[in-house]
Amino acid sequence: MKPFTHIIALFMAIFLSGCATSPPKEPENLCSIYQENRDWYEAAKNTREKWGVPVHIPLAMMYQESSFKHNAAPPMEYFLGFIPIGRASDAYGYAQAKTMTWDDYVKETGNSWSSRSNFDDAMDFMGWFIYKTNKINGISKWDARNQYLNYHEGWGGYKRKTYNQKPWLIKVAKRVDDRAKRYAAQYHTCKEDLDSSWLWRLFFG
Repeated sequence: MKPFTHIIALFMAIFLSGCATSPPKEPENLCSIYQENRDWYEAAKNTREKWGVPVHIPLAMMYQESSFKHNAAPPMEYFLGFIPIGRASDAYGYAQAKTMTWDDYVKETGNSWSSRSNFDDAMDFMGWFIYKTNKINGISKWDARNQYLNYHEGWGGYKRKTYNQKPWLIKVAKRVDDRAKRYAAQYHTCKEDLDSSWLWRLFFG
């Protein structure tokens, strides 16, 4: 029985590693990202329909958080420069979602089978967070700068304006905003192509 268990474990490891999607080849170009990963675009559209969030905003925030790495995590911290003592936070996955916030998302949405290393789930999580930020702090779903500040500082931290004590964070939020604007402009040029049926592309494209 034991060898059989090892075989199952090995099979699952191979299966899960095969499901992991590599980061996009051209992460600065929304069209390239969604053309390379059509299922990511479907996830973004589902998020737009469910939460009213434009397809470029969570993508710009996700790029900043994880560079589209499914298993991204904060760097390990070391005592005396060589003794590992853990990571700065328990943030993980595409969205770098913290465990407590992810648990709140699961509780509110009922998405109990979700995973932070799954792009669809991470996109839905970010849609949920952006939607809640709009409801709680009145931030437009199209305002990448202030949405990102909420995402980083939390809704309470944003209200207290804790970001004003972090000049580096304000610079990062501007980068996210600039990237979101580029993504939006790029999307305008390829939306029709992305929305076309894959069958039409197969036979007539």
